[in-house]
Amino acid sequence: MNSRKGETVEMRTKEIAIYGARMVAMSVYHALKELYPDCRVVSFLVNSRQQNPDSIDGIPVIELKDFSRTDLAVWIAAQDNYHGEIVEALEKKGIFEYIKIDAQAEAQLMERYYTEVMGLPFLHSLKTGDKKADLAVYVSKFHGDRPLQDMKEPAFWMHSIQSGAALTDKRICGLQDNEGENISGKNRNYSELTSMYWIGKHAEAEYLGLFHYRRMLELSEEDLYRLKANHIDAVLAYPAVYYPNIQTHHSYYVSESDWNAMKQALEELQPEYAAAMPELFAGKLFYNHNIFIARKEIFQNYCSWLFPILERTEELSTPKGWEREDRYIGYLGENLTTLYFLYHRNDMNLVHTERRMLV
Repeated sequence: MNSRKGETVEMRTKEIAIYGARMVAMSVYHALKELYPDCRVVSFLVNSRQQNPDSIDGIPVIELKDFSRTDLAVWIAAQDNYHGEIVEALEKKGIFEYIKIDAQAEAQLMERYYTEVMGLPFLHSLKTGDKKADLAVYVSKFHGDRPLQDMKEPAFWMHSIQSGAALTDKRICGLQDNEGENISGKNRNYSELTSMYWIGKHAEAEYLGLFHYRRMLELSEEDLYRLKANHIDAVLAYPAVYYPNIQTHHSYYVSESDWNAMKQALEELQPEYAAAMPELFAGKLFYNHNIFIARKEIFQNYCSWLFPILERTEELSTPKGWEREDRYIGYLGENLTTLYFLYHRNDMNLVHTERRMLV
């Protein structure tokens, strides 16, 4: 049952184990649970229990070295760049029945889940029109990024921007985030958000967006017509599913002290969002990676909302934001992206598309 890259996800067995216990694994598990109710996941497998839960939805999380069953098919639900070492570990353990859920297979499965179960609108299912949207998406790159194996020719509407350009003399793009009004020097805490700040201040197009050098949204040229024809406000990646809810997600990436600093900043500057946060974060859907496309006005409004909260969070943090370099602001930004678009889910025309992960 060894899988080929990109093969269509199919239910081939009634009882399986899932390798992974984080974002991809939880999303795949919830999709399987709803789409294939006869399937039973008996365990989640991990390399190490450290920073992983004891169980997910009552199903045990087990280190591979302690897993004794070789009669089960294993669904590898982790980021693509880990698949090789996971396959090697499984085969060394005597497990040769596995399916690699790569980014393409995950997208197929999750699209079914979100359309059939959750009812989320997908961009490429909408009608097209006769006018194309003017779109400018900036791809955040950093001088220390690792090389990618599967780089593709960028679309004409994609523009590379060097994030954190103020921190190095090395130039990797024609455009840098330290030109004009900027916060480029904060990149070691803000990560790709220093490019988002630059886009909000300087970019001109009907629709603006931010991708990462290896995390992008799937858009075709036909989708540019759909943006215009359907008066789309924002395009988001399909969300990840977290257990038991997204309230607990931040604990993997930021300290409780930093989380409380962000909440205090939110309460001071945007109390209506702070009041809505407990209910919204009691759900399971989370928008990762700070990547999206939005109408220019909405993109700029979001930036005007986001960056004062993050600046105040730096002031309230211990140690202060300018005294550290640990990307915590970037992680908090993901939570605020999720909060903002969940808050506006009923008054904005939001659609979704697949997330592409390059390796």
